[in-house]
Amino acid sequence: QGYEATTVEQIAAAAEVSHTTFFRYFPTKQDVVLHDALDPLALATFEAQPAALTPIQALRRASREVYASLSAEELGAERERQALIRATPELWASMLTGVTGALDLLCASFARRTGRRADDIAVLTLAGAVFGAGIAVWLSRPADAMDDYVELFEATLAQLEGGLTLQGPPRGGLATSQESL
Repeated sequence: QGYEATTVEQIAAAAEVSHTTFFRYFPTKQDVVLHDALDPLALATFEAQPAALTPIQALRRASREVYASLSAEELGAERERQALIRATPELWASMLTGVTGALDLLCASFARRTGRRADDIAVLTLAGAVFGAGIAVWLSRPADAMDDYVELFEATLAQLEGGLTLQGPPRGGLATSQESL
């Protein structure tokens, strides 16, 4: 019946939990959709990567490992969740607001990996660039066509790792007189 028409009471009943139990785990209806069960797995997988890898190398490897570990059912559920977020302005706005907390977690993880402080400008810049790359890829795909997200995200991480250069002539869009940024 759609996100807007679905009530917390209906969600609790479908999950066979009380209204009170629902709110113990999810402060709002939005949180049910925005809760990303992959985030803790991705962070743990990232932190388990060999110390010899750069943060970007570790992130690329962790991304592949996490998505390769998902069943077809789990991938399908994630696709549906992502499509719902993109189709619902309320969820979209809340997801973007929640990026701050996730960015803090990534900064802390990068800091542990590199021996720097989480508020070091290099750590903040790298974490911000990674988030920006992920959002850019997410927005570049139709909501129901996210099958290539991991490959495209990896490509953006490779570009970050290479120094964000743009090689060759522009292929469309806005032209610029600079070859690299």
